Amino acid sequence: MPDASGTWPGTGSSPGPTGAGGPRLRNLLRATAPRVGRGLATAVVTCVPVALIAGLVQLQLDPLRRLDEGAIRAATDVTRANPALLDALLGWQQALLPWHVYLAVVPVAIWTWRAGLRARTVWGVATALVGWNLGLDVKLLVQRARPMVTDPISHAPGYSFPSGHVFNVTMALACALVMIWPLLRRHPPALAYGLLFLAAVVSLLTALDRVFLGVHYPSDTVAGVLLALALTYSSWAGFRYKPARRAGEGRDIPIHPQPGGRR
Repeated sequence: MPDASGTWPGTGSSPGPTGAGGPRLRNLLRATAPRVGRGLATAVVTCVPVALIAGLVQLQLDPLRRLDEGAIRAATDVTRANPALLDALLGWQQALLPWHVYLAVVPVAIWTWRAGLRARTVWGVATALVGWNLGLDVKLLVQRARPMVTDPISHAPGYSFPSGHVFNVTMALACALVMIWPLLRRHPPALAYGLLFLAAVVSLLTALDRVFLGVHYPSDTVAGVLLALALTYSSWAGFRYKPARRAGEGRDIPIHPQPGGRR
């Protein structure tokens, strides 16, 4: 029972309505807030190229407009003349729908979780899912219309900037690579570099797919890649940030690291 001062014997503190939850929550906020701040500050810098492209799109500057529209006309002409290419492009489009892409990250997450990289796994899954939503938000912010093609090959709903297919493919691949990177160190470096090259090829092919189907301008696809890389790097910079601990900080609830725990 608490004494007359309202404290519990031997503790020197009041139990409070939440018991140990209060100190734990404070420790969590103290540990999380600097990392979130670092991630947001990094995003402000890394997203500058995307913002510049979006600004040029909004201004409808003639050089960019001519480049985009000329590329769409030339690419769709090639697609119309090659039925086999059209079938391949439509198949690639269907295979890399956003929910297909993020579903493919699940086996990677299971692998890294079972390998002991649990904090890294949570980071990767959370970053991918948040990124998916942020990509949609940027579309709503810019509100660029889809390319106008006289003889359309394919149709896609929503706005054009950035390319959702390109953004989500790049985002999922980047997060997956960061998640498994410590595991790749156990293998020859050629494997890691090979996976990086493969990821770049998949992103590039997805960008070409969108342009040759006439549903995205080249600038949409470039912005999709840059935005995905910027958000992934910014989130990772926040996750890995270790702010200097002030004297007496973190003493409310002692935290004992688990043996063999890794990020």
